[in-house]
Amino acid sequence: MIVNETCAKCLYDKQCLTYDNKEYLKEIRKILNERTDRDTTAYLVYRFSLLQEKYFGKARSYKEEKKRYNDLVMSMETSLRKKIEGSADPLLQSLVYARIGNYIDFGTLSDVTEEKFLSLFADADASETDRRTYASFLKQCEDAEDLLLIADNCGEIVLDKLFLEELKERFPHLILRVLVRGGEAVNDVTPEDAEYVGIDKVATIVSNGMPISGTVYHLLSDEARDVLDHSDVVLSKGQANYESLSKQGRHIFYSFLCKCSLFTERFDLPLLSGVFVEESD
Repeated sequence: MIVNETCAKCLYDKQCLTYDNKEYLKEIRKILNERTDRDTTAYLVYRFSLLQEKYFGKARSYKEEKKRYNDLVMSMETSLRKKIEGSADPLLQSLVYARIGNYIDFGTLSDVTEEKFLSLFADADASETDRRTYASFLKQCEDAEDLLLIADNCGEIVLDKLFLEELKERFPHLILRVLVRGGEAVNDVTPEDAEYVGIDKVATIVSNGMPISGTVYHLLSDEARDVLDHSDVVLSKGQANYESLSKQGRHIFYSFLCKCSLFTERFDLPLLSGVFVEESD
């Protein structure tokens, strides 16, 4: 997904709000001005992080926030399972719940709160667009041998686990894999986070090899690249994964919440609306 001028300005303005070092901001501006059509937002933010370490030392850790939200959602597992199992279509309901977890994003949203997160479950219904995409998703899962879920945020990964449990129930033949970040990247999921919430009990965890938000193909580990290239069905979670993978000729299902104007305008939806779309190769 090409970084347009509106997105570039937003990226720069966020840096200005956080840092007042003129030399640093000059280098940020240079990175943005010299970007190519290949450079996604996720890749640019990764380059920013390297520059931040050069000027300001190691980035702040989000380990406490990650544990807090992982623990919060794990405390909800029993009640959510009951709601999922009692719904008309447990797999679809678990997919919608898993998308709600995409709200927990300290990199994009300026004010993430537990209250707002919990309130999103009150209106957890699939749209007609969701249902059309879901029908195609089911058909492809029936014919597939394996599925790759590209994970995104903390907390959300617990809901992803519930979804994968339902997917395994519906399609017991599927081999399930989960791709996570290779190191700390804001509050995104690492192998340690994924194991902490127990997703390794339902799927094989694969590291993308890099501390980067998003899935930037040329920076992936050999294992991650191979898994992405050869998975029969790919479900990508979150905006950063969409930005870094879309329009590359891949057949991928994307699930996320619209968390900025770029996405609300692109999909003509209000802020925090859910999207479930299929992009053909």
